[in-house]
Amino acid sequence: MIEKYKHNLMVRRLVTIVAVVASALLQTFIIQSFIRPAQLLSGGFTGIAILIDDIASLYGKSFSTSLGILVLNIPVAVLCSRSISMRFTFYSMIQVFLASLFLKIFHFQPLFDDLMLNVLFGGFLYGIAIALALRGNASTGGTDFIALYVSNKTGRSIWEYVFAGNVVILCIFGYMFGWLYAGYSILFQFVSTKTVSAFHHRYERVTLQITTNQAEKVMKAYIANCKHGISCVEAIGGYSHKKMHLLHTVVSSYEVSEIVQLLRAQDPHIIINMIKTENFYGGFYQAPIE
Repeated sequence: MIEKYKHNLMVRRLVTIVAVVASALLQTFIIQSFIRPAQLLSGGFTGIAILIDDIASLYGKSFSTSLGILVLNIPVAVLCSRSISMRFTFYSMIQVFLASLFLKIFHFQPLFDDLMLNVLFGGFLYGIAIALALRGNASTGGTDFIALYVSNKTGRSIWEYVFAGNVVILCIFGYMFGWLYAGYSILFQFVSTKTVSAFHHRYERVTLQITTNQAEKVMKAYIANCKHGISCVEAIGGYSHKKMHLLHTVVSSYEVSEIVQLLRAQDPHIIINMIKTENFYGGFYQAPIE
């Protein structure tokens, strides 16, 4: 068991490192190939760093975007590290550092001359870069830290509020540099936010309705491997008129695949119905970010 645990831990760490590097590289590619050529502004601290550089250019100065990303992220990472695990914060800061480094050493060329294509493809890929880091148990830093901190406290995804905060930044950009590109930047951010929401389901909950004639065996395995409660009621099959049991539990959507495999291993004939849970009131175990 110890060897298996160590192997799984190494695999998870390797997946995290690959996700972090890929996310940072993709983020760099998007900034250089979509955002800069189209004169757009991304959201979060990256957008703030770009905005500072643009403001400095008005006065004939220059402010490194890569340096700005680091300077803005470090204090937020320190403040959030106590509520979000140190390991998660560490890998997130590696992502931030690599993105800053890649901006210095890589020089990607624009792909499109069309502004709308830059907005749509760039926004989608930027959302993928964020979701990739999150799926690897890290983040792209900045407002991701704040979003995850609040989500851990409330148990709800707040990406729509992050989008609203980014719109404020983009309105400042529009006031200073023109509303046309600010409007396109807001559309870019909207596409990015929707993409993250489509791929990141950590805070979505689902109800599992389970029909089985091996309730004790199934519940024993479930309780041993999961930290959620489960209830059981007796039932009679409408067709067979045989005695069976209905089990009921609420879990996070990202846990469903492993739980289904676990339960089907106990009873190959088990029936599991998954229902999206819009609202849930009561105690619910939310696995910490590691």
